[in-house]
Amino acid sequence: MAVPQFRTSINEYLEGLPETVLMRLYSSPATCLAIFRLQPSMAQLVVMSMLFNEKALPVARLNAWVQDSSRLKQYEATAKLQSMHIIREAGGLIALQKTFRTSLRNAITGGDSNNSFGIPCDTEDKHKVDIKFLDEHANSQWELILHYMVGTGTGKVPNNGVLQLLKRSGLMEGHPPAPMRITNAGFQFLLQDVKAQIWTLLLQYLNMSEDLQMDAVEVLHFLFMLGSLELGQDYSLAALSPTQKIMLDDLRDYGLVYQRKSSSKRFYPTRLATTLTSDAAVLLSASASLDSAITKTDSEAGFVILETNFKVYAFTESPLQIAVLNLFVHLRSRFSNMVTGQITRESVRKALANGITADQIVTYLTVHAHPQMRKSVPLLPPTVVDQIKLWQLEMERMKTVEGYLFSDFKNGSEYDVLANYARELGVMVWENRSKGLFFVTKEGNQQIVDYYRRKIQGIK
Repeated sequence: MAVPQFRTSINEYLEGLPETVLMRLYSSPATCLAIFRLQPSMAQLVVMSMLFNEKALPVARLNAWVQDSSRLKQYEATAKLQSMHIIREAGGLIALQKTFRTSLRNAITGGDSNNSFGIPCDTEDKHKVDIKFLDEHANSQWELILHYMVGTGTGKVPNNGVLQLLKRSGLMEGHPPAPMRITNAGFQFLLQDVKAQIWTLLLQYLNMSEDLQMDAVEVLHFLFMLGSLELGQDYSLAALSPTQKIMLDDLRDYGLVYQRKSSSKRFYPTRLATTLTSDAAVLLSASASLDSAITKTDSEAGFVILETNFKVYAFTESPLQIAVLNLFVHLRSRFSNMVTGQITRESVRKALANGITADQIVTYLTVHAHPQMRKSVPLLPPTVVDQIKLWQLEMERMKTVEGYLFSDFKNGSEYDVLANYARELGVMVWENRSKGLFFVTKEGNQQIVDYYRRKIQGIK
């Protein structure tokens, strides 16, 4: 079973943290429980085998518990745990880090005394919201970000903090408030599942925490706490640090939390937040009538049919999926539950100009292929795949050079003198003697002009 992509990204981030930072993280039971849940099953087995045992565990005993066929997984698991300073191995013994063990024990047995799992509100909310409302709120906020990335022109623009994060993460380029455009990394981002997308932005948010004058440990504590909260329950701001209260403004924009207004003393985690550290699907309980861009209904079932004549049929009503297709498909018709279009040289060149690669286009078509297409081998028509890649090679053969065109020479002798000088300088880019034209680089222009002024008067 493949490890979910979001687990890989957050674990790699944790493995890169200094030991002093990790020790601060391990002081929180909620954080330790979240980190435990993010580990592969083999690593969880290693931790649980030592959690309620004060003595170090002999490596030989651990080896005896694991079948030879799983030995590689065991070595990888222990290596990850060691890189995160959760376990230490010395003299043939493995020991669990004391702070981590204490906190994880408290999380499992209910011994948390520092409110790391939040404080549920003990007074009734006069404006209480239900789970359906929270799902719709999360869906709306996340869709706004994705629609802006693909340029669907909904008229709404995310807040400046979101725009800066998209730019900082390399998913979009430009200078807000002017419209930005999606990058190669941004298109790859759209191919990820929702959980991986969320963690991609949150990890960049963590990298920006120093610039935002926020404590990265407090940021991580809050994110991991959100992953352990109860959906539909409102929580008090009393348990939050100043840094975490500042975070609420940003997390509202991402759809991870809901607050009726910024001055409210309570907040609700949405499904995007409560599933941060689990493998649970996003917004599974959303109303069936919702046209949700962040459910995986379309991508799991597959909705794209590609024919050998380059025609595309997409059985979807999602404005987001249609907008993504529009990045590299020339759409022609739209029906109630389907759009049709064609992959053309111009549509692919437009995508390539925006930084989208041929391989990414092929990957998208493969991931979202209709079940009917999956009966064919190969999955996509080879002629279409090859042509998309040839169009990319065609683009790569073309090179843009900024410079100056010289023309209108008095005679062939004048042309030859200046053209020969440009070649000697190495600034000649292109020439056509029969038409009396040559093109030089921007840097070489002034040298050619100066040479003309000094020498050309002696030519008859």
